[in-house]
Amino acid sequence: MASMLRQLQSKACQATQFLSKHGEVYYKQMMEQNKQYVQEPPTVETCSRLSQQLFYTRLASLPSRREALLKEVEQLKQVWKNRKETKVEEVGVAALFGLECFAWFCAGEIVGRGFTITGYKV
Repeated sequence: MASMLRQLQSKACQATQFLSKHGEVYYKQMMEQNKQYVQEPPTVETCSRLSQQLFYTRLASLPSRREALLKEVEQLKQVWKNRKETKVEEVGVAALFGLECFAWFCAGEIVGRGFTITGYKV
């Protein structure tokens, strides 16, 4: 355990040294490439205004999102009404999609527990 701690400290030290040497150049390059996204003047007030714009823009998009949801629900109702006419291939694709969603959920749970199956770390 102590050797792992020393290795981790060594890696952290190397990363710090790399960042201290190359971090400023990377930062300047990144800011130069993305300067069209920077609002002038870069102040707290500008950030506050932008966050309010984002919030109210998202709020204004709710009606169109609701309409899209209602269209999807209508399509689902139509599929349910015509369920006797569905093909085996369509059912298979739906089942595979559900299985994939469940697998991603399980993978997310495992990652959330720190890559352990039972949740207990050894």
